[in-house]
Amino acid sequence: MSATALEPISLSPRVVVFDYGEVISRAPSDDDRAALVRRAGATGGEPEFWRAYWRHREALDQGTASIAEYWAAVAHDLGADWTPVDVHELWAIDHRGWLSVDPGTLGVLHALRDGGTRLALLSNAGADYSGWLRSGSFAPLFERVFVSGELGLVKPGAAIYEHVISELGIEPAQFVFVDNKAENVAGSLAVGGDAHVFTDAATLEAWLRELAA
Repeated sequence: MSATALEPISLSPRVVVFDYGEVISRAPSDDDRAALVRRAGATGGEPEFWRAYWRHREALDQGTASIAEYWAAVAHDLGADWTPVDVHELWAIDHRGWLSVDPGTLGVLHALRDGGTRLALLSNAGADYSGWLRSGSFAPLFERVFVSGELGLVKPGAAIYEHVISELGIEPAQFVFVDNKAENVAGSLAVGGDAHVFTDAATLEAWLRELAA
């Protein structure tokens, strides 16, 4: 069944900057998560695995740890002994889990584009996601794509928002940011932008239309 196109949303001269994970993308499914834990052979169970997984994620997102170094740190926490081939498989399973997209959010993005609103993407992600973010089917919607692992900066630090604002050639008041994490939204508000904590596409659409009124 085809999705119905939304009415355009015009926010010019403001630029709406979207997070990727759990905003444009869906969260990894239960099956995705189970497959990763199973391949990791986490004998301490899922809670132990996910604590290790997230404990070292910022270094990967900031580009200060390579993929191999990240998984070595996770292995150390779990007491695992993974071969390089194990790491390749873990990376692939993990990467795939973040590639599903939310059709509702994509509909909002198209409504903004159809309204002449400038769009950009800002994601805390390793540089390995840059090809997907810059070359995927949705990439032409964005005039710029900013990936933390390439910049050496991460949300919610002020520097990453200031970099994006400068690169887009706008004033802070013209910066509108959408992210699912409240701390990242707070970081964007702190540099003078406007922002929305994403919960679902319908709520986001309503907020944007109110902003445009």
